[in-house]
Amino acid sequence: MCKKLLVAALLAAVFAGVLEAPALAAFPSRNFECLAPAGPGGGWDTTMRMVAKVLTEQGIISRAMPVINKPGGGGGVALAYINGKKDPHTIAVYSPPLLLINLTGQTELSYKNVTPLAMLINDFGAFAVPKDSPYKNITDLFDAIKKDPKSVKLGGTSSPGSMDHIQFLHAVKSAGIDVKDIPYIAFQGGEALAALLGGHIDVYTTGMAEVVGPLEAGDIRVLAITSPERIKDGPLAQVPTLKEQGVDAVFINWRGIFGIPNMPEEARAFMEDALKRMSETPEWAEICARNGWTNVFMGSSDFSAFLEKTNDEYKSLLETIGLYQQAQ
Repeated sequence: MCKKLLVAALLAAVFAGVLEAPALAAFPSRNFECLAPAGPGGGWDTTMRMVAKVLTEQGIISRAMPVINKPGGGGGVALAYINGKKDPHTIAVYSPPLLLINLTGQTELSYKNVTPLAMLINDFGAFAVPKDSPYKNITDLFDAIKKDPKSVKLGGTSSPGSMDHIQFLHAVKSAGIDVKDIPYIAFQGGEALAALLGGHIDVYTTGMAEVVGPLEAGDIRVLAITSPERIKDGPLAQVPTLKEQGVDAVFINWRGIFGIPNMPEEARAFMEDALKRMSETPEWAEICARNGWTNVFMGSSDFSAFLEKTNDEYKSLLETIGLYQQAQ
């Protein structure tokens, strides 16, 4: 009798294990919440929408992946939101502001409060002026700033001391010009382009993807991009780099996907694999080419190491220009 009970108990344990096993591999078990930490039309919004589009249309992920815009605080609002989530179906796209808003004291949260899943692309900065601007090239613009820094109004969609702002200051500083008195106005989403076209700012500092449409429409002139080499194809192929114009400066706008803090390993591994497969599709290659993005997939572990190294580099740059003020 005891043997029969023992066998029954063993069988029950085996069947229980079989029944429980699918729960461990059930991710994803529901629809996703895909966060773009800024308003519609910007680089984060574009990247997340393209990621969700390829993942779902190519059948890599079968669950719906609606994109939710959570603007505010240069990405800080979305960072606080995802930091408080427990459900691994919430993911977000981020780029340098993830580090910069912490290093400039805007939030106590940082890249350590999310789970890096994969770096996907390298984008670069672009500096645009209206089509009728007196500045025909970056030399004209920098000469005006050197003569009177307050005469040139700069605008972007990141907060002061964050990516759009700092990429321009980095270029100006590399040209040997004092950066302290250049006015900077932060906008949400497409408001910066409207301000440029309306004459409210003189220069729009942003990512390359954001200038493609208005450049093709003939509404703006792009004076320079921050890539190490000129873009080979598309409308941006006509735009010179900073280096071509005698300014020894490069600024990389990396973008990647992040999960909730302490993301369960099975969910992290699933998303890393899904994003890797997406990055290898012709559809993603076409999107990258169209937007001037460089496809540079980097897995979770390497991405984490990259973030730690890059955080130190940004800290050094911010200290140099007097904007380092990490939150305590």
